[in-house]
Amino acid sequence: MEHQIEQRAAEVSPTTEDMLRVWRADRCMQDSSASLYLQWIRRFRVYCAQHGLDERAELTLSGAQRFIARYAQLRRLDSQRLGGARTALYALSRVYQIMGLEPPAWRTPTLVRPPATGLLREYADHLARRRGNPEATVHKKLAHVGKLSEHLAASGKTWATMALTDIDVLLIECAERYARSTVADVAGSIRCFTRFLFATGRISIELAESVISPMQPKFERPRRALPWRDVQHLLRSVDTSSARGLRDHALLLMMSTYGFGAGEVIRLQLQDIEWNAATLKIVRPKTGVAFTLPLLPAVAKVLAFYLRDGRPPNTPTRHVFVRMKMPFGPLSASSAVRHILVKHAKVAGLNAPYLGSHVLRHSNAARQVDLGVRPRVLSDLLGHRDPESISAYVRIATETLRDVSLPVPL
Repeated sequence: MEHQIEQRAAEVSPTTEDMLRVWRADRCMQDSSASLYLQWIRRFRVYCAQHGLDERAELTLSGAQRFIARYAQLRRLDSQRLGGARTALYALSRVYQIMGLEPPAWRTPTLVRPPATGLLREYADHLARRRGNPEATVHKKLAHVGKLSEHLAASGKTWATMALTDIDVLLIECAERYARSTVADVAGSIRCFTRFLFATGRISIELAESVISPMQPKFERPRRALPWRDVQHLLRSVDTSSARGLRDHALLLMMSTYGFGAGEVIRLQLQDIEWNAATLKIVRPKTGVAFTLPLLPAVAKVLAFYLRDGRPPNTPTRHVFVRMKMPFGPLSASSAVRHILVKHAKVAGLNAPYLGSHVLRHSNAARQVDLGVRPRVLSDLLGHRDPESISAYVRIATETLRDVSLPVPL
């Protein structure tokens, strides 16, 4: 009976051959995973047929959850341990999508609540457009400002009547509850916000320079740059026999060579690469300055290998670096870059005290200083924001940069 039901379902749904063809083209699924997915899909099709459900309409997160709950109930299993079923149904949804069968949206988009007041909405726009802060950073800074807002409300104060002592009291309270680095982060957010209030005429006294962060004792913070030989060893340790390895190698090489931060590689899109002109177009997230950098031959070769043999086809985004499991969206945050770095540093046997997402940026800067690059040129290359310089108005000459010995760690 189940075999007959499965046959009827297959008449109007992607076949096993269709699914395997799409999954193999993605280059990111092992045969063992595909076999498990097919088992779950067969069970799902029997479930749909038995209950008179349309398979395609049920290919949503809520539909998958209903199927998993029913399957777990019948077999007295813990539904929390059946995550593989949900992944299998998402893989089936991707097959529908690639075949042009228009499956429903897997997950209903969550509505992000806008800032509560017009002032905070204006500030959020300022952070995103003027300062180039990513969405996660904007939310974090608004949360820190929210702490200050609640503190002022409890004291009967407003932004206009706020005094430096009010900020000090809040930071002292934070110091009793949070780590020093967290308190410093809150202080930085408040300093930025008070600077915005002063610039827009909402407060009459410049408070920003008087907001004190916890002191970081000299030499307590670990060195944030790797020795160049360790950068080279890190890149040689990446296994490029898989699609994921090709992506990681290209990403880490670009960060090492150009001093990119996590935000720059995450935002890089296919149209930013000019293959004929051998250039890269980069926008520095914090300054909004657009740079045209030379696409060095060694980097171009590695990047081309990744785009040809590693990056999944038919991805729903133009971003160069994407997640290597479904859904194949862009890397969403610097934490993803840090995870890639830490994973390969562990394989390489590097025992560095600091492996943040910007360690390769710092390593690049240290290497260029060793090579004798002038500080002003280095500042422009790295896109530093310096109130004493005119870097925010400079457009680097690409041909001149070709003569700068950019360190390629090969």
